Amino acid sequence: MVAADTSWLTRRPVAHRGFHDKAAGRIENTLSAADAAIARGFSIEIDLQPSADGVPMVFHDDTLDRLTGETGLLRERPAEALGRIAIAGGPDHIPTFAELLARVAGRVGLVVEVKSDFSGSTDIVAPIAAQLRAYDGPAVIMSFDPRILLAFKATAPEIPRGMLADATPNEDEYAALSARQRFMQRHLCYATKIRPAFAAYHVKALPAPGPWALRHLFGKPLLTWTVRSEQDRATARRHADQMIFEGFDPEA
Repeated sequence: MVAADTSWLTRRPVAHRGFHDKAAGRIENTLSAADAAIARGFSIEIDLQPSADGVPMVFHDDTLDRLTGETGLLRERPAEALGRIAIAGGPDHIPTFAELLARVAGRVGLVVEVKSDFSGSTDIVAPIAAQLRAYDGPAVIMSFDPRILLAFKATAPEIPRGMLADATPNEDEYAALSARQRFMQRHLCYATKIRPAFAAYHVKALPAPGPWALRHLFGKPLLTWTVRSEQDRATARRHADQMIFEGFDPEA
């Protein structure tokens, strides 16, 4: 069972989509990237979205095009077929959440982003919650979608949840949201309903009022993403409690 204690979140840097390095053949959101993070003791951030048959898959993009030799939406293929698809540039295939959990086996913390198209569907919550209930290790979930987080609160309140947000600059990504909903998202206004254990906010949008309030007035840890430069690291040190990083070794 996932523990309620989230103090581990701020102890170690969090490797964005695993400690990936394309030049070394370790592609994002793969078991190889997870192995590399485990070897260095970094916590791991991953992305989950459902297959056509509702299995949580570890993959970021809506489509298969960028990372594989296939095309089309990931959500339109069943898990068995997705598991046979090779990730370009390395030895891995698209892993299920179950495979990832078995590989990590509690050795480092997991920060699990639940992807959403803001359609209102929360079907993926139940299978993720079931797998985390059976998992013995430090893990939290987070999402941009407040409905996903409210579904976790209702059905699996014991699993720590975090609010994931930015300044909502990309109108395409937030096309399903009204201006008011984007304002609420940007300023973490849903926190009173979600009751998050932490927040994760875009480093380029810090400082910002919502994250400041959640951190300083309510004592919730703040992660910031995605840290890729020395300037980003300085922002993270000044305005957050830990960074979600990629593209460099933070302890080299």
